[in-house]
Amino acid sequence: MGGAGAVFWKELTDYLGSKRFLIIFLIIVAVSLFSSYGATESLSPETTYPEYLFVMLLSSSGGGLPSFLFFISFFGPLIGIVLGFDAINSERSRGTLSLLLSQPIYRDAVINGKFLAGLATVAIMIASIIVMITGVSIGKLGVVPNGQEVARVVLFFLACVLYVAFWLSLAILFSLVFARSSTSALVSIAVWIFLSFFIYMVAGVIADEMVPLTQQSAIEEIAKHESIRSMIMRLSPSVLLEEISSAILNPSIRLFGIAMESQLKGLIVSPLSIGQSVMVVWPQFVALVALSIICFAVSYVAFMRQEIRSI
Repeated sequence: MGGAGAVFWKELTDYLGSKRFLIIFLIIVAVSLFSSYGATESLSPETTYPEYLFVMLLSSSGGGLPSFLFFISFFGPLIGIVLGFDAINSERSRGTLSLLLSQPIYRDAVINGKFLAGLATVAIMIASIIVMITGVSIGKLGVVPNGQEVARVVLFFLACVLYVAFWLSLAILFSLVFARSSTSALVSIAVWIFLSFFIYMVAGVIADEMVPLTQQSAIEEIAKHESIRSMIMRLSPSVLLEEISSAILNPSIRLFGIAMESQLKGLIVSPLSIGQSVMVVWPQFVALVALSIICFAVSYVAFMRQEIRSI
């Protein structure tokens, strides 16, 4: 690995000891536990699918607070940005990056170590919160997760890590492109705001232009309009995570968008197995993986091609 291990452990220690990370982490822990505790009031063994009571806790809101899924979707990008926005340019400004690269380690070990350390930090954070929510579930509802629920939670965990990995790699990329940490942070936040909020408006406008709808529009036109809108919205990692989590945590979800009559024929109203739920959102899962890999690959190539003296 040419020094990647040393960089990894050094960065992991720095991340876990960072005050800004700890503040956001504690906020997410506090609100997630309060939300999960409140959600237990609205859930009971008499729910529609009592065998999936625990996974429903992760996507249910309560106590006047949104669900744990909402907090991960909202704060996840901020965690990734906080960990990555000054990963390169801060060391460049301090002059420590040139010193680091003068050591007997490969150049790619630096960016690989920083990215993997950030990824490990995110995984530790999300896993810790899920374990705490599990404790709330067992203590308040007396429900122990079964095998199917554990498998669904593991998939949900992987989706969350991939989701934050995209924002981490994007922030690292901007820390390479911009010399000042403040600029890379602002640009990262601007992209997050656009992909998490404005993408819905943009998708609606484009769909309206491509397939204008009227009160007399046929169901086929409405379905085509919704298909175009959904396709554009799925450029957003937030939308991908929402759809993946909805299908994984709710075994009753079989499709997204407008259902045609032909799709509803022979439909059996029963909870899907874990394999069937994965097939429902397999394209979204692949898209989320691809976005994360592409973003890090661009960061990797950009870092490897930078002149040492410009670093």
